[in-house]
Amino acid sequence: MSTGLAVARDPADRVARCPGPAARAVDGPPRRGDATAGAARARVWLRRARGAVALGWLALASAVLWGVGSGALTSVAELRELLSGLGVLAPVVYTLVGAAEAVFPVVPGSVTVIAGPVLFGPVVGLAAAYCATCLGSAAVFALSRYLGQDLLAARFRAGTVRRWLGRLQDRRFTRWFALGIALPLAPDDLLCCLAGLSRMRWRTFVLLVLLLKPWALVLYTVGVLTVLDRWVPGLTG
Repeated sequence: MSTGLAVARDPADRVARCPGPAARAVDGPPRRGDATAGAARARVWLRRARGAVALGWLALASAVLWGVGSGALTSVAELRELLSGLGVLAPVVYTLVGAAEAVFPVVPGSVTVIAGPVLFGPVVGLAAAYCATCLGSAAVFALSRYLGQDLLAARFRAGTVRRWLGRLQDRRFTRWFALGIALPLAPDDLLCCLAGLSRMRWRTFVLLVLLLKPWALVLYTVGVLTVLDRWVPGLTG
């Protein structure tokens, strides 16, 4: 998350069977035409990603300037009051922004996860962070399946790519992936990229993320917010 003779039962199997970008990670060196097409797709995506990140930074800077000027960012209580006036729209927008962060990282994903419980309370905040994480993980998996190793090369250092690509040769890769998804500090984006390059089926990937990610989110947010509450009392409300 069989070789070329296996019968594909779903899109993930077809990707692994055909000489597409995902299969190239485990089936040996790509043909020149495939490599050129994959590199071209990666360059197009990278240009768009950089543009989206730049717009994200501009939007973030504008929001901060407006928040400081209006007083909404002068305290957590003021910000919560502003968001509560937006009703259900606020957590929905937060969820979509958090999911987009996995593909177009403007701020670290860990910051976005912590912001959920701080802004919306432990129940709604964790639920929104969970939805954002699952949607973002699925987006990275799909993008990796489309772009192949070129996505890894675009997002991560060469040494990291070489080291982690070896995991795809391990027959226990699905177990390693499941363990990583369940751990609070594991590199989720990298794991989802690798899963997209593997022969993991979509349904396997989705089930693992849906079932194991809540534990990592709860452990991470509770641990970090407990520490932050010592320095900023009442932060979590």
